[in-house]
Amino acid sequence: MRTIGEAAAELGIEAHVLRHWEQVGALDVRRDGKGYRIYDDAALERARTVLKLRRVGLSLPEVTAAMAPTKEAAQAVVEAKIAELESEVAGRQAAIVFLQHTVECRHRYLDECPDCATFAREP
Repeated sequence: MRTIGEAAAELGIEAHVLRHWEQVGALDVRRDGKGYRIYDDAALERARTVLKLRRVGLSLPEVTAAMAPTKEAAQAVVEAKIAELESEVAGRQAAIVFLQHTVECRHRYLDECPDCATFAREP
């Protein structure tokens, strides 16, 4: 059993973060007879899962949904996040291609180059 301070230290985060996660429903923690939060191994593992999901870009509402009791509900959230990240990666890859072209482009201004102008018009 750990106090909130001990759990936070073990996770490398501040205690207020754990309180916030609990407040928004991303983490459920038992309390002792005096109302103090008690972090057993299971609670600490759930907190680690929340931390991992936050680090890969899930919002707290997404984390809460991803930790749903049914695997299907959790998978739907994760699959949606994967699609979002893949779209973001594709957008960044297109930005890299555009920037690489501008470095190599012989035209001084983007609107003078047909390729640059095409890239610039794309959303």
